[in-house]
Amino acid sequence: MSDTSYLQRAAIMSAHLAAETAQPLETVPTAGAQKSPDDVVIISAFRTPIGKAKRGSFKDASLKDLLTPLIRHTLHATKIDPALIGDLVIGNVLPPSSMGATEVRIAGILGGLPKEVPVMTVNRQCSSGLQAMANVAGAIRSGQYDFGLAGGVENMSINDMGSYGGLSIDEEATSHELARGCYMTMGQTSEEVAARFGVSRQVQDQFAARSHDLADKAIKAGKFKEEIVPITVKVKDAQGAEKAVTVDTDEGVRAGTTPEALAKLKPAFKSDGSTTAGNASQVSDGAALVLLARRSAAERLRLPIQGTLRSFAAVGVEPAIMGVGPAAAIPVAVKKAGLSLNDIDVFEINEAFASQATYCVKKLGIPVEKVNPNGGAIALGHPLGCTGARLTATLLPELRRRKARYGVVSMCIGSGMGAAAVIERD
Repeated sequence: MSDTSYLQRAAIMSAHLAAETAQPLETVPTAGAQKSPDDVVIISAFRTPIGKAKRGSFKDASLKDLLTPLIRHTLHATKIDPALIGDLVIGNVLPPSSMGATEVRIAGILGGLPKEVPVMTVNRQCSSGLQAMANVAGAIRSGQYDFGLAGGVENMSINDMGSYGGLSIDEEATSHELARGCYMTMGQTSEEVAARFGVSRQVQDQFAARSHDLADKAIKAGKFKEEIVPITVKVKDAQGAEKAVTVDTDEGVRAGTTPEALAKLKPAFKSDGSTTAGNASQVSDGAALVLLARRSAAERLRLPIQGTLRSFAAVGVEPAIMGVGPAAAIPVAVKKAGLSLNDIDVFEINEAFASQATYCVKKLGIPVEKVNPNGGAIALGHPLGCTGARLTATLLPELRRRKARYGVVSMCIGSGMGAAAVIERD
């Protein structure tokens, strides 16, 4: 197929996507489910600080080092009997080796879970932490157990996205107008979104500067303290000597970042492109963990309920413009919850790239003040498997501070997908 034919076909598919994501959600009756004994509720959501990959405090930390303190803290903070946990499900995209699931098992044991509690890792790329939550929620709804731990962990210092090398190029796939988009790097898909939907470099840099500014203000106001569990790890210096350090603050936020400063950065993926290291998410290390439960079981044990997981949706989009995923997934999740977009008070949308985040916000007509009010992945970082659970840990306190009711967690997913969940504050 010629490039011209492919571009024509891509333009048609883009038009279809635009039509699909522009469905009038305001026609959906505003409902909001009544509380039910079978609701899947969130008891706690904690995270580590997010470290700078390869240069930060977690550069020498294992998956076990990041997860174990979160499990211990969750059990201590909630006072739940560890024997009641039905499963530990952890999202992880880039395991340091084939033993990633084993490290999660070790973390579970060292964290205080009895040997009878099984573990599982899941990989739906950037949505893996949210997918882990969905898996546990599904198991609770089906009666497999009443309590489950879900979250995500990633150490991109040890294994970044380049460590596996590129995919083997397949002629059949490259000749297919959709499949060949799967070979594009994430940066290339960002450039595709910017070019196809007219997202300017100026708009991207302004959004990126906003992310840093809001995150810096949130740190200074102490907004992240209740969601962050300080982590003590050993860090090696240039000579290989180890030193124990305790980390309690996200490392990627750059105070005083301005659009003017970001405008000086060179494009990272295309010589005449608009995506730079400054308006893309940071490569990072971190973990997050959420305790989910059946409402009746949580109430029986008098556990504090922070929120209810009202809906989850994962959808596919054209691989070449994978960043539009939230624009497709959010309407589906919101409709499943019986709500309209106007009912949502806070949107935590992963900032994989400023190009795709700004597109999704504009496409859905979301007031920007509702989006990532404490900064996003451009400032805080994007530890791939961790992000969905991290967004949840950040959303719940913000809903409480605002005395708001509904929030959305969403992200785009490599190879052309999007995921979203609606969470209601209890």
